[in-house]
Amino acid sequence: MTTRTPTDATRLPDRRRFLKRAAAGAALAATPAWTFARSKPALGLEDLSARRDLTGTEDESFWEMVKGQFPLRPGLILVNAANLCPSPWPVQETVFGYTRDIDQDASFHNRAKFNALATKSVESLAELLGASPQEIVITRNTSESNNAVINGLVLGAGDEVVLWDQNHPTNNVAWDVRADRFGYKVIRVATPPAPKAEDELIDAFVNAFTDRTRVLAVTQISNISGVELPARRLCEIAHERGIYVHMDGAQSFGAVAVDLHDMGCDSYTGSAHKWFCGPKEAGVLYVRADRVAELWPSVVGVGWDGAIAGGGADKFGTFGQRDDAAVAGVGKTVEFHQAIGAAAIEARMRALAAGLKASIRERIPEVKFHTSDVPGLGGGVVIAELGVDDHTEIYNRIYEEHGVAGALRTAQFPGIRLCPHMYNTMAEMEQVADALAASA
Repeated sequence: MTTRTPTDATRLPDRRRFLKRAAAGAALAATPAWTFARSKPALGLEDLSARRDLTGTEDESFWEMVKGQFPLRPGLILVNAANLCPSPWPVQETVFGYTRDIDQDASFHNRAKFNALATKSVESLAELLGASPQEIVITRNTSESNNAVINGLVLGAGDEVVLWDQNHPTNNVAWDVRADRFGYKVIRVATPPAPKAEDELIDAFVNAFTDRTRVLAVTQISNISGVELPARRLCEIAHERGIYVHMDGAQSFGAVAVDLHDMGCDSYTGSAHKWFCGPKEAGVLYVRADRVAELWPSVVGVGWDGAIAGGGADKFGTFGQRDDAAVAGVGKTVEFHQAIGAAAIEARMRALAAGLKASIRERIPEVKFHTSDVPGLGGGVVIAELGVDDHTEIYNRIYEEHGVAGALRTAQFPGIRLCPHMYNTMAEMEQVADALAASA
């Protein structure tokens, strides 16, 4: 075999591509993001809901109207819902409007209205999630909510906490940090990639339970693999053994229809900035009514006495000064979801994920998906491993050359993470597959 020594001529294409990318990146960075924004949609939420009833959510034209509610940059295909979603116009207008309102008049008198708006947001969340308002508190994100539970439970030497090895770090490493302090034991459960049946997942956890297991803490849909756990069944089995169940819903809140009382978990968390498409730095913490008294609060601030007297999850939400506009925007985001329908959003998300995988398989037969194809065992998180040691080049090329914004996975389940949501179209799933094929 002849080894060819690189010359200036053979290096030139790489250099040209580098310079081209650098120039494009610089131009993009220098251009204000708002110049890319689409014009405000003509359809309001009532109109959108009426179109849903008129055309049905099986009609692609309906989802084109939903996409029009989001001010996405033209030419961008955003498939990164597991990390950060855009907010639709109604939510943006609510948050921006109230932010300006506060900045114009930061008096106690003017800001008094936010108490009622915060209450409305909590009540709306409770209705959406199948809980009571006394069980819901608005936090800043899933990380804060997870740590409220981790720091709130009373655990010590001899106790065991069972985790899924596909949990997010804030429902994973955070347990280790506290275990170092209080001496309980953390046990991690591994499950098969791309499981074919529920029992493959259930059995792995049941086999880890002992008479010392106090807590089962899992992520409903893994951001690492896209695998979806049978949450209701896990809760039932754990409760039969007297085990507290904490459910991290970062990849399910806003993506799948959630009924927390039906699921049966003891606590649940989520972030508004992901699939919920809500304000940034807003999240949800649910603690089942009969479990509230067991957990100690991590933060004690103004309003503590009243929160304790109320006997609800408010005791976990005395954070001090909040972004009142963001909290108010949570209620508007619930309105947006209700205008489309939680079940319709879930069905769309699952259809997009299935269509994306099928399109990629057509173009790249050797692709490996860590996400299960079995209905109910895989959410909207799709991890595509493309038979290379390092996916960084592909990850950059699909964005820089094709406008596809996904995420890069480098550990445990390496590949390109693609997470489509309601603002995507089926045609875009074909474009994403084309971009991967061209870049791989």
